[in-house]
Amino acid sequence: MAASIARVFARGLHASARRHALSQFNMPAMSPTMSEGGIASWKKKEGETFSAGDVLLEIETDKATIDVEAQDDGILAKIIAPDGSKNVPVGSLIAVLGEEGDDLWGASALAEKAASQSKEPKPEPKTEASHPEPPRASAPEPTSQIPAESKPDLPEGNRIFASPIAKKIALEKGIPLAKVKGTGPGGRIVREDVESYKPTSVAGAPQTSQIPAGQLPDYIDTPISNMRRTIGTRLTQSKQELPHYYLTVDINMDKVLKLREVFNKALGEKDKSAKLSVNDFIVKAVACALADVPEANSAWLGEVIRTYKKADISIAVATPSGLITPIIKDAGSKGLATLSAEAKTLARKARDGKLAPQEYQGGTFTISNLGMFGIDHFTAIINPPQSCILAVGSTQPKLIPAPEEERGFKTVQIMKVTLSSDHRTVDGAVGARWMSAFKGYLENPLTFML
Repeated sequence: MAASIARVFARGLHASARRHALSQFNMPAMSPTMSEGGIASWKKKEGETFSAGDVLLEIETDKATIDVEAQDDGILAKIIAPDGSKNVPVGSLIAVLGEEGDDLWGASALAEKAASQSKEPKPEPKTEASHPEPPRASAPEPTSQIPAESKPDLPEGNRIFASPIAKKIALEKGIPLAKVKGTGPGGRIVREDVESYKPTSVAGAPQTSQIPAGQLPDYIDTPISNMRRTIGTRLTQSKQELPHYYLTVDINMDKVLKLREVFNKALGEKDKSAKLSVNDFIVKAVACALADVPEANSAWLGEVIRTYKKADISIAVATPSGLITPIIKDAGSKGLATLSAEAKTLARKARDGKLAPQEYQGGTFTISNLGMFGIDHFTAIINPPQSCILAVGSTQPKLIPAPEEERGFKTVQIMKVTLSSDHRTVDGAVGARWMSAFKGYLENPLTFML
């Protein structure tokens, strides 16, 4: 009898504990620099069970959309941050989770409790801000009454004397009292003065502020995404804080184009979809040049300059939501075919918003190629803490002197590239040496194989 009572009592304690086993699910930090994110979509509905490894939701970071998987089995008791939520701080409550047997009715109470706790620190600034408000509110009262009662006989000075009703009408109509001539006692402005006022010398000012709504240009306001906000912040900071300088050279691409044609013909016999691009040769040449001039493969870290031993090349990829730079790791150790395959895979994942954090965070050198858009020359903004970014233009035919030719000239395919460098880490002479090495590899691409 005592044993059965003990078992019943134990079940009661167990059930009670399970009813209170609901847990908070907070916005996770998907990267070390992430401070807030967005909820792209929940993959589970309220009350739906899930197993370890199931995707609970998709989170929008400043660079990509990432799946968040469940670590254990459970139930999605309540969703706090619904689909489409923006600027959700890391660590804030986004859902309540439970387990089978839990009292899910307590999820709403848990959510309300968490919300009230997050709002507790907010009253402090409100009380501080409320103290200066009473004197501000009381200050205008005497100033509006004093001219009306005790100072009508003071015509001199910089103050403007007007009746309360005149002030009210002038405020409503946007009439500057300093331009109104008063006809009241001592030059005081009265109601009739304001009503009869006709702007003459400032006629242009009201016209600019009173444009009819129908004459305004058409426009569309697009909300700023987390990715676009981060791009704007980082690039503004880079342009303001980093001492950029620029080096530009013309590169003869004849040999690269011929070698690319030969390689693609050989690859096409095995796999018709496998084709090398000019950018693949550029990535390889950048990695080789960084091995020759490692000072360019560096980062400014405040107290130290870090020089990297491997070339992790960031490739700028344009996506609908903004620019992102997936990384080809240790590019110097890989062949052209491997570089081409990795670049295509990363670019596809970038456009689909499926890059993992480790695929776009880091990098030691960046390439931005606008040649495919017909841009022959541009300068790029450094992606800190990196020291350099290479802006690649299109390849175009150009006539150059050729004494060995009968005509005395010949046509060559020229590509213009510009290196943006951080002068704190890469001196001008170092940047020039790197550009010379880079140009040498592209004008003699067989050196890739040595």
